[in-house]
Amino acid sequence: MAVTESREITIDATPREILDVLFDLESLPEWSPAHQEIEVLERDADGRPCRSRQVVKIVGISDEQELAHVVHPDGVGWTLISAQQQRAQEARYTLTPVGDSTHVRFDITVDPIVPLPSFLIKRGAKGLLETATTGLRDRVLQVKKG
Repeated sequence: MAVTESREITIDATPREILDVLFDLESLPEWSPAHQEIEVLERDADGRPCRSRQVVKIVGISDEQELAHVVHPDGVGWTLISAQQQRAQEARYTLTPVGDSTHVRFDITVDPIVPLPSFLIKRGAKGLLETATTGLRDRVLQVKKG
């Protein structure tokens, strides 16, 4: 059964500063507890990741996944190419400038292969959304400070 979640946050940074952090996939293990390994497999002409291999561990379940990354006019997203524990995954960050800050909306849909108890799904989603928003904000502000 697919699970869809979303969360919003405002970050005191420009969309460009946020995108710089999101495009730096290799640093994900430094600020995302779920990410164990990251390898960028392919980059576009501007040097942005367009395909990656990631090893993630959420609520005790490890998965190796390959993702296709897409840049949108107002953000970035990805689609699952292959994984061991998921049938599908779609995610997207939508960035909207608000004065000197940026409103960030994160949407994700995950379809695990194995049926999981609802409490595990809720715990995994909570951790994932926390990292995708608050973790992102903390990392962006850390990078801004140098």
